Amino acid sequence: MLRAWKVFCYSLGALVLIVAAVQCWFFAHVLWWRVYQPETTAFMEARIERLREKDAKAKLAHQWIPYERVSAQLKRAVVAAEDAKFVDHEGFDWEAISKAMEKNEKKGKVVSGASTISQQLAKNLFLSGERSWLRKGQEAVITWMLESTLSKRRILELYLNFAEWGEGVFGAQAAARYHFGIDAASLSAPQAAFLAAILPSPRRYAPGRITSYIAGRIETILSRMPAAQIP
Repeated sequence: MLRAWKVFCYSLGALVLIVAAVQCWFFAHVLWWRVYQPETTAFMEARIERLREKDAKAKLAHQWIPYERVSAQLKRAVVAAEDAKFVDHEGFDWEAISKAMEKNEKKGKVVSGASTISQQLAKNLFLSGERSWLRKGQEAVITWMLESTLSKRRILELYLNFAEWGEGVFGAQAAARYHFGIDAASLSAPQAAFLAAILPSPRRYAPGRITSYIAGRIETILSRMPAAQIP
């Protein structure tokens, strides 16, 4: 019995050390990214791996650009569409989470989410696309790391540079080139609203493809953009 208890304690201690080491690894990267840009993300690596299953020479379209070179229209559109309380919350929109839970309970399945820009960035940078309580817990921890270490401006800058906007298309600059043939700094309000509208399922929309649903989303986003606060 004593031996079994020692084995349990040693195993638990080892597990705690492993978990702590993993969290330190995440936090070290977040600290590094206060100044330096990530070369890639977990989400980008997963996407290129899938693309290369079909084409060994496949490449991602991505080009880092600083925050000030991204159109203010796109910043407002993304905040209006994805996280209206971005500048005010500390990583989690508890009101939106509560409403989403109520909606999902009524439907009996997951039909609504409430991930903030910070949560989405945490997932894109480090995690897989699988849905599990363990992954959501790790996402929450990384979100706290991002919010406690980086400014809102830096979080939005990272998000805009690594969000997916098409098949193998990542970041605002690549998105503006792919969909409109212009630089991200030149995006108009309607163009920015389109890019924000397709964020939930960007690979479904080729350049110039605007469905009736997306047209409605664009109008909604455009109406919300003047009130959107950006860092």
